Amino acid sequence: MIQTDLIIIGAGPGGYETASRAAEKGLNTVIIEKEALGGTCLNAGCIPTKCLCRNAEILDYAKDAATYGINLGDVNFNFQSAIERKNEVVEKLKNGIGMLLKSPGITLVHGEAKLLDKNHVEVNGEQYSASHIIIATGSITKFLPIEGAHVQGVVTSTEMLNLEKLPERLCIIGGGVIGMEFASIFNSFGSNVEVIEFCKEILPPFDRDIAKRLRTTLKKKGISFHLSSAAKAIHPGECLNVEFEEKGKSQSIETDLVLMAVGRVPNLNSINLDDIGIDYTPKGIKVNNHMQTNVPNIYAIGDINGLCQLAHAATFQGYAALEHILGDDTHYADSLKVIPSAVFTNPEAAMVGKTEESLTEEGITYKTYKSFFRANGKALSMNEEEGIVKVLVDENGQIVGAHILGAHASDLIHEIAIMMQNKIPFKELLQTIHAHPSLSEVFLSMK
Repeated sequence: MIQTDLIIIGAGPGGYETASRAAEKGLNTVIIEKEALGGTCLNAGCIPTKCLCRNAEILDYAKDAATYGINLGDVNFNFQSAIERKNEVVEKLKNGIGMLLKSPGITLVHGEAKLLDKNHVEVNGEQYSASHIIIATGSITKFLPIEGAHVQGVVTSTEMLNLEKLPERLCIIGGGVIGMEFASIFNSFGSNVEVIEFCKEILPPFDRDIAKRLRTTLKKKGISFHLSSAAKAIHPGECLNVEFEEKGKSQSIETDLVLMAVGRVPNLNSINLDDIGIDYTPKGIKVNNHMQTNVPNIYAIGDINGLCQLAHAATFQGYAALEHILGDDTHYADSLKVIPSAVFTNPEAAMVGKTEESLTEEGITYKTYKSFFRANGKALSMNEEEGIVKVLVDENGQIVGAHILGAHASDLIHEIAIMMQNKIPFKELLQTIHAHPSLSEVFLSMK
């Protein structure tokens, strides 16, 4: 029996960051991982997709080089080189996490964890005991319950990131964040991309105006969209045939590859929750605002609790759990009220807080302020005039939501997130001098 202060099950962003912070605070910590360090984010999500996004971005610039007075001639793209570069970046970061988890106070254990009771975990036949346990076992890809969902040629984001050959035709089922990023990437790479989305618009959680503008831009680039459409079956053959119903009419698409991108679900089967009576639903493990389960000394962070499937949310949920374990103030629990998110398409989209639709549904009075990238000098100099900023302000002058489409939206959104987190009135934004010329100046021209 090995005694320790804290056991963390799962070494994704929530797990390894919390382990590092716990060790700094003086807790002897055991962190258990049965697969690769870094979780979905590093191995099959955030980081590898951003590597390919960068390849796509540079390729787009190269194709459009004449706009900048540069004649490159024919631009050749080596898909396998892009995959190899992605692998190098992932391996470098994975090694970094490995070094982090060698810090004093941290013991990394490779293997599958089993909960024996509220204080004991077994791994590889060895038992570990701790006063507190944090479950951070993430999520898995969701599949539609349709005929042919698992035939050869139907892949998840994991397989998409390790393809050996660029598909000539790609059908993406799902117009959420994962679907849109891969649609943008592979469109830039040269694939013929078609998207089937069940909802009336892509990116359902996002502001509808932003989503529509992004879809319109991607459509101009050659991506085809089938909205209000339900995939019915996937038939194998010389190629794959995807049957779907679009606004009541039967349709089909012939394609070389199908990406199943209909979301992710908590990895509830990763740990034996029933054995010790941890409450959960299909949406995830139930937790309070400290990430505490109904078993008081056991916490659940990240995708496994279903609150917010974002890597940075998992990290801060881990901090919130840790501060509760240590009896500190609830600083990080309060931070979880403001979580920015971004979609790394070209152009990017980002949001924080509420949408106009949600504010209307909740009966909250608000005013919308807008500005456009086409009036921003830096955006025009970058040839990035496609973009809009929307900031939603309540009757007390506080920002309750912001939505951006355009170059570097994923960076710009944090200016608003800081204001929301610190309850800085909207008027202070307009009274703050911004460097000229900069994309940030787009906030100053809002009306």
